[in-house]
Amino acid sequence: MGKKKRQPGGTPATAKLDALGLEYLVLTYDPEALEDLGSLGESVAHALGVDPPRMFKTLITLVDGAPTCAIVPTSSELSLKALARAAGGKRAEMAAPADAEKWTGYVTGGISPIGQARSMRRLVDASAEDHEKVVVSAGKRGLQIELPVAALLRASNATTAPLCTP
Repeated sequence: MGKKKRQPGGTPATAKLDALGLEYLVLTYDPEALEDLGSLGESVAHALGVDPPRMFKTLITLVDGAPTCAIVPTSSELSLKALARAAGGKRAEMAAPADAEKWTGYVTGGISPIGQARSMRRLVDASAEDHEKVVVSAGKRGLQIELPVAALLRASNATTAPLCTP
């Protein structure tokens, strides 16, 4: 896997990875040609030939009213109780899509955990540590990034915690 240089049409996520000198691989797919496998993340994983537990989705939530980003495998379900506990809060809920777009600067279906417009707490499910590399959105529908877990944590300023329903 080689380091990609920013290209025209890059995103804030790829720009941040470039600025930090982190290695990543851009993966592309046609969002219009996705086979419907029940969830967007699993459909994208299938289109890219990526094992679903290595493909992570970015969910914007509110923990005790504070915007919080949860990054979890597409093959798993976020536990709002586990998220609240991991974030040191009492209650977590999903944010409205319009708020998620405003806070991240990305459109729903293409929200990256890297290069978001607003500073917020970011937590990655601990299962990421089971993989050498994971895949996350590059900040645009049709664009994903494969990168080492350590690079994801550094670029997104995230920590790991158990976030999913067992």
